[in-house]
Amino acid sequence: MDIFDTLKLAGGLSLFLFGMSVMSEALERRAEGSLKILLARLTQNKTAGFLTGLIVTAVIQSSSAATVMVVGFVNSGVMTLQQAINVIMGANVGTTVTAWLLSLSGISSDNLLVRMMKPTSFTPILATAGILLFMFGKTSKKKDSGTILLGFSTLMFGMDAMSGSVSGLAHVPAFRQMFLLFQNPILGILVGAVLTAVIQSSSASVGILQALASTGQVSYGAAMPIIMGQNIGTCATALLSSFGATKNARRAAVVHLAFNILGTLILLLTFLPVSLFLRPPLLDQPATLFGIALTHSAFNIFCTLILLPASSLLEKLAIRLIPDAGKDEAASELDERLLATPHIALDRCYTLVRKMAELSTDSLKTGIELLARYDKQTAKEVRAAEEKCDYYEDILGTYLVRLSSYQMSDADSGNVSMILKVIGDLERISDHSINILESAEELREKKIQFTEEAKKELAVLCSAVSEIMTLSCTAFVENDLELSRNIEPLEQVIDDLKEEMRNAHVLRLKNGVCSIETGFVWLDLLTSLERAADHCSNIAICIVDAAKNNMNLHRSLSVMKKESPYYQKQYAYYSEKYALPKLT
Repeated sequence: MDIFDTLKLAGGLSLFLFGMSVMSEALERRAEGSLKILLARLTQNKTAGFLTGLIVTAVIQSSSAATVMVVGFVNSGVMTLQQAINVIMGANVGTTVTAWLLSLSGISSDNLLVRMMKPTSFTPILATAGILLFMFGKTSKKKDSGTILLGFSTLMFGMDAMSGSVSGLAHVPAFRQMFLLFQNPILGILVGAVLTAVIQSSSASVGILQALASTGQVSYGAAMPIIMGQNIGTCATALLSSFGATKNARRAAVVHLAFNILGTLILLLTFLPVSLFLRPPLLDQPATLFGIALTHSAFNIFCTLILLPASSLLEKLAIRLIPDAGKDEAASELDERLLATPHIALDRCYTLVRKMAELSTDSLKTGIELLARYDKQTAKEVRAAEEKCDYYEDILGTYLVRLSSYQMSDADSGNVSMILKVIGDLERISDHSINILESAEELREKKIQFTEEAKKELAVLCSAVSEIMTLSCTAFVENDLELSRNIEPLEQVIDDLKEEMRNAHVLRLKNGVCSIETGFVWLDLLTSLERAADHCSNIAICIVDAAKNNMNLHRSLSVMKKESPYYQKQYAYYSEKYALPKLT
């Protein structure tokens, strides 16, 4: 093996790892909707959790990525620790799919159909289809499908390059002697664990082992301990991802490690006496690509069969290793680990924005109630709600900006833009609740009284604003497109009410019925209430535009007012419903 073979090996390994990474990421994006559905159906049932982990990992071709996702889900409260344990076990079996795909490289026959099954035969076809989809696909789904095919093709070309570069080692005695050393199970496990921990992928390390096995110098006696070690090394990614997470998330990572260590110990205790005393001829035979894939699958399935029934014991072990600190630890609102799965990260953002919508709506309604019945404790709650809304806007805005840098579907990208706009409107609504609260406090401190006529007018406006707040919150939380169509005509009625009430105030001021000081508070109230309604209108239009995958607010508003008979009908309805009392 000369310098050129070494360079070819390095290049093949680089292509292999790059192809696996690209394919895995594209598969994650392409399967995001399915992942969400599968995870939503998770139950305490062990079989359901196991199958979910198996399917998800087989789809995204990475147990490390699947386990990191699980740690993120547990950290965010999306999944319980018990559910996570079952999914992790399924992920360990699902990751063996890659080895079976790579084992196709070992097919040899003169039959045309059999030869077409070899990756070197069909990979160029996949690569051609992939580049066409990637370059000319109009949607993100088509481009992702193209990326999957290109990633797989790159992976297979890398595998072929590695196999070709090491083929000369088949006749090098020193290479065989090195692998004879790995027949020491402890050394083999250490090598497998370290290699996998470094490249953070058991699928990739198994692929490297298969490439080396193509020389015929790797025996089953050396390959088996390395495969055992690879399962331990793959835990490194999940352990690293759990730093700074909640206790349950760290426990999920510990369960992953404990599962693989216990499984390795059980098999090692079986392997040692067999290899030392019985020494079956199989252990000295050269390992094939197919044989390594079979061994990898058998190892993981055997571990699962033994430990799946004992998942509750693994949970207790994790809790014992990472005990509670005497008080409950709140789950992180948003977890950076979920950024790797944008669709699920976005779903988590929606959950938080819904909380923010309900909080801002309740705080504004409470502020309105304080105009009639001021209470110091309730006023504190309004201020606390406004601070929490500010906090939500801050963390959501930061998180969504980071999320937008990841590749995602067109629909998800549009939803990110919508949420960024909506959280700004929700935060401003909570600000107006403070403005209304301050007006209530000014009325109380200065002992200002509105006239009876003004009180009746204010009651009408407050009722209209309370209704538009309810409509916008419900429409957003439930994503109710039909309900959102009622908001804009009501907002226009509120604009009209504000103008009428300002004119009525000027008339009272001319007649000396109210003072200038009272007028300042009155106008501040009208402005705060009307602007809160404006933000409700913005939210409604965002809902409509998101459904049409278009975020042109001004155009949507213009079309809604000029071209919609429904708008005119609802405007007439609300104008009658919220008509000001007749002047006496």
